[in-house]
Amino acid sequence: MTTIDWHQRAKDTIFSIRNMINGDLVEPQGDTLISKFAAYNGSLLYEFGEGTAAEVDRAVAAARAAFEDGRWRNKTVDERVSLLNKWTDLVEANREEFALLESLDVGKPISAALVDDISRCLWPLRTAASGLSNLLLPSGVSGNDTAYQFRKPIGVVGAIVGWNYPLALAASKAGPALAMGNTLVLKPSEFTSLSASRLAELALEAGIPPGVFNVVHGAGATVGAALSAHNDVDMLTFTGSSATGKAIMVAAGQSNMKRVHLECGGKSANIIFEDCLPDLDLVAQSVVDMAFPNQGALCITGSRLLVQDSIKAPLMEKVIALSQAITPTDPLNPDCTFGAIMNEAHMHKVLGYIDSGHQEGARLLCGGHRVNQSSGGFYIEPTIFDQVAPAHCIAREEIFGPVLSVFSFEQEEEAVAIANNSRFALAAHVSTRDLGRAHRMGQQLDAGVVLISGSTQPISGFVDLGSEPQKESGMGFEGGRKGLEAYSVASAVHMFC
Repeated sequence: MTTIDWHQRAKDTIFSIRNMINGDLVEPQGDTLISKFAAYNGSLLYEFGEGTAAEVDRAVAAARAAFEDGRWRNKTVDERVSLLNKWTDLVEANREEFALLESLDVGKPISAALVDDISRCLWPLRTAASGLSNLLLPSGVSGNDTAYQFRKPIGVVGAIVGWNYPLALAASKAGPALAMGNTLVLKPSEFTSLSASRLAELALEAGIPPGVFNVVHGAGATVGAALSAHNDVDMLTFTGSSATGKAIMVAAGQSNMKRVHLECGGKSANIIFEDCLPDLDLVAQSVVDMAFPNQGALCITGSRLLVQDSIKAPLMEKVIALSQAITPTDPLNPDCTFGAIMNEAHMHKVLGYIDSGHQEGARLLCGGHRVNQSSGGFYIEPTIFDQVAPAHCIAREEIFGPVLSVFSFEQEEEAVAIANNSRFALAAHVSTRDLGRAHRMGQQLDAGVVLISGSTQPISGFVDLGSEPQKESGMGFEGGRKGLEAYSVASAVHMFC
């Protein structure tokens, strides 16, 4: 990786945003231009039209035609698996191209994009293909009633995804949707538009028929709204803010009552118990890794740190030292570990939350400033507040930036109460050596997934059971077998003989 001149590669690349409709790349329309400026230096990266409802209509019509004529859903399971695997192989073969697009669009370190982002893309594509053939068809006999149930595709799926992991989020929708035989219309975030149509191009190259995977770029107020309210879309799957998720639910209900699958905001607690004292170095590193991944732009990030009083002082000393050692810098530098904020508007939004922390009386432990301004880019150093009250904005709202709020607790019950005092319930993190406590935390915490670390070994390996957001974090399974089934409907057949 160090032999690649990423700046030169960026200069040599022409960035143009195109819709993919029925296998054709076409210019997005609209009277207003959307302009994207590179996170790392503030220069203009690309521009495109804001998108129109008419483009959504054409893409949905293409997806409907591709679904109804059976060019995709009528393929055998083995045929779909083969094509999905070929598509995944092509994505992997073009990993450097995709990594550059993700780094430039989001501001994340190129080293992270090459590994983390590509892995997050390949995983849902490969697991959707492998899991498809493992879906069982339950059956039963009672008297003269022989019954069986089978799963079939829903139809046309609309997908709207956020900006923090554009390639991975697109794959997380396209993989299971296409595996189950559906056709898809994808709306990427207008803030990070580079990778989606390239992903669709590779799907065509792999042999997935035209019209099966369509992409329409544009603003949420135009393209997103049109897709959410479209009467010929059978399911809408979304990853993004809770506010947008609520608007999608309204649009779905007021249109054709389409199925809605939402993964929305998070404000995850990271609870550290005193029995972790022998492992404070490992725990401190884990706290920092969970608080600031992707410059804090990750829905399951541990942005609320709950520390038992008896170990708070020594743990926070280590956490602060590790955080202060992080230097936000040019994400195209191969040595960069902490990059830029996605755009200027979001940078100012994060800085606004930092200002609110000061104004509401929280104590700043480190960070809190915009840095590296001479580059023209959008950089904020890792920021930690202590003495945060539950009513503070930085305690209640998803910041999606490098801001950590710290709380203290004495007893286990208090930790659970603080953690559950949130309108979000996407994830929770726990560090404890007490197996009984670990089980209690899994049962008592409001979270779709509870990640518990109980040893001196770094986390490795992952069994994908899927997870289901709770409260205002959304609804519907992501990942695992149930996440694949979510893109299908079940029919029961009864034969009385």
